[in-house]
Amino acid sequence: MSDIDTLPIEEIVRIMNDENLHVNRAIHSARKSISHAIHDAITAIQSGMSLIYIGAGTSGRLGVLDASEVPPTFGVSTDVIKAIIAGGNKALTEAVEGAEDDEESGIRAVAGVGEGDMLLGISASGTTPYTLAALKDGKRRNAKCWLLTCNDVKYDFLDGIIKLPVEPEIIAGSTRLKAGTATKIVLNMISTAAMIKLGKVYKGCMVDVIPSNKKLRDRAIRIIQEITGCSTEDAEIYLDKSAGNAKTAILMYRKKLNFEDAKDLLKRSGGSLRMALGE
Repeated sequence: MSDIDTLPIEEIVRIMNDENLHVNRAIHSARKSISHAIHDAITAIQSGMSLIYIGAGTSGRLGVLDASEVPPTFGVSTDVIKAIIAGGNKALTEAVEGAEDDEESGIRAVAGVGEGDMLLGISASGTTPYTLAALKDGKRRNAKCWLLTCNDVKYDFLDGIIKLPVEPEIIAGSTRLKAGTATKIVLNMISTAAMIKLGKVYKGCMVDVIPSNKKLRDRAIRIIQEITGCSTEDAEIYLDKSAGNAKTAILMYRKKLNFEDAKDLLKRSGGSLRMALGE
């Protein structure tokens, strides 16, 4: 937008808000490919493999952000959803010159990727050399390979492409704006929907939350209370008896089980609290 620097702040805010409407439309148009990607992610995780995000710059940072939030929220290991960013940890806070163009580095980054993994490349342009090289090598290693992009690109070697046509940015080339917003929303969808279908959510509650601080412990206690109807005191007692796992605590309370029996029932139910409760 050539005259944006001449506009008052209120008008810039209005324009940015209006432009974000393109984000929702773009995601709506991509809902089928997003759903297919989620199915592939679930298959990878259920088979004991990983969903791996890989990207450069803003795209890489968004992947790291989403992956880092999954373990404490859903009680899974850091191997379930992982993220790789061009340039390594340094690139999280500053630009690493040439990182996105380094194809060899992209190939080295996926050396541990194998059959059964799902590799999701993130590139607003859809042409980032680092990311494409990683995806090509991931495919050679028999991983499921997807690309999340805001451009209309075609690559025959991929298993799927999520295309988010958000329209040009108000500042030319600044993909941290609409493209970044769309990317974050879709990554939220992929990781959250996968965790829901893997039994990490029951009645809208994150029953595998890790109570690693006071806020999260209080949340776990509230979840136990909400689902069982027990008192705060009982919720605290059962959370402690369950080694800090709200899902196990709920099962212990509802089924009158001890810790070991509740754990065993959950294991036999594939980690699904709903199934363990016979619902």
